[in-house]
Amino acid sequence: MENSIRAGVRAGDAATFGQIFEDHSGAVHRHALRMTGDWAAAEDIVSLTFLEAWRLRERVAPEGGSLCPWLLGIATNVIRNTRRAARRHRNTLAKLPPPDATPDFAAEVAGRLVDAEQLAAAKAALERLRPADREVFALCVWEGLDHAAVAEALGRPVGTIRSRLSRARARLRELTERELATSRSERSARSAALLQRPGGGGQFTDGRALAARSTKETSR
Repeated sequence: MENSIRAGVRAGDAATFGQIFEDHSGAVHRHALRMTGDWAAAEDIVSLTFLEAWRLRERVAPEGGSLCPWLLGIATNVIRNTRRAARRHRNTLAKLPPPDATPDFAAEVAGRLVDAEQLAAAKAALERLRPADREVFALCVWEGLDHAAVAEALGRPVGTIRSRLSRARARLRELTERELATSRSERSARSAALLQRPGGGGQFTDGRALAARSTKETSR
């Protein structure tokens, strides 16, 4: 079955491409969304991935298993190119007067699904991983591909994939715990500051409000 799909892809059969889109576009979209944190960007990456797959169709091996690793490998390259383009765009914008700040609602949307604080910490930690380690982590952990499939997707030896995954897990755990500790410390500091404000937490900041209340109670 998989070999006939591969043959159809290599031949440029439109129906076969429609089939692999139906079968694997969801996995590509999930991978793109997790790597970018942006719904619109993820949708663009899906489109670009399948356009690139069409361009590279003759490179598909005649025999093998699912084409999902191949597509995720293409998606990973598209994401890399997108990040590079975004960096060039940011560098260009940095030379211009700063625009008005626009709120980012990505964390709010994601917070409906998981704990917002933990997600923010994990996302910040993930962004601090080496790009190569981040890609391996996303494909192995989030997409559930085995080492061999990820090696195929990224064009790297299996041993390299294993070492990068191990390093990514350890580093991500350390960074996430650090981000969470920082976030909680800042939250506690904000709460303490609010309690110290006049009227904060229902506390009186001096004796005047208490005296006024006592006078009213006495006169009743």
